[in-house]
Amino acid sequence: MSPRSASVNEEMRRRSRERLLQAAVELVGERGYEATTLGDIADRAGSARGLVSYYFPGKRQLVQSAVHRLMHRTLEEALEREPRTEDGRERMARAVDAILGLARDRTVLMRQHMAGLLQAEGFVQCPEQRRLAELLRDTVSRHGSRDVDADYPVLRALLMGSVYAMVLPNAGMPLASVRAELFSRYRLDWDLGVPPDAEASGGRCDTDLSRFFATGSAAGDQSK
Repeated sequence: MSPRSASVNEEMRRRSRERLLQAAVELVGERGYEATTLGDIADRAGSARGLVSYYFPGKRQLVQSAVHRLMHRTLEEALEREPRTEDGRERMARAVDAILGLARDRTVLMRQHMAGLLQAEGFVQCPEQRRLAELLRDTVSRHGSRDVDADYPVLRALLMGSVYAMVLPNAGMPLASVRAELFSRYRLDWDLGVPPDAEASGGRCDTDLSRFFATGSAAGDQSK
């Protein structure tokens, strides 16, 4: 196989995987985890059903990878939006608001994700999860941590607990209350990030997920 052919095949595989990730996020958000089959995801992605198992061991792994992609790209977008800043407190506020915003705006999807994490396999190790961890570790470091290895798991646990508190059926806590607790924990001023009563470019999720999934031929590889 020529180098050009190998490159084309690699690009096709990348785009197929991206389409599956996007389809999983869309369908689970619309229908819930149990009502979504691998066949449904493959059909939405325009892929052969047997191709799903080429990339993912099963539905739970696919959905976790898809949600971790949405989380890390949402977080990345929030951290890098204009005006860009290197201020550690502002970046921590943006990180908190990005994750809480997903719990608010994509409640069904995040509820299903949290339920999946409580299954026996726990976190699925994948490029998406690793990228999310890198962004959160960097946020902790810029916030002034002297021991990132100790402080990163605390931030991760606090964010997971906050998401769980918001998506709990019939007893979910409002974003403002959860945000206040996290901002107090990290000594952040309320007007940092995207306060609940403010609007900012990139501060809220919208219905178009395409920018998070590189499915076009001209799109860059966003899986790293």
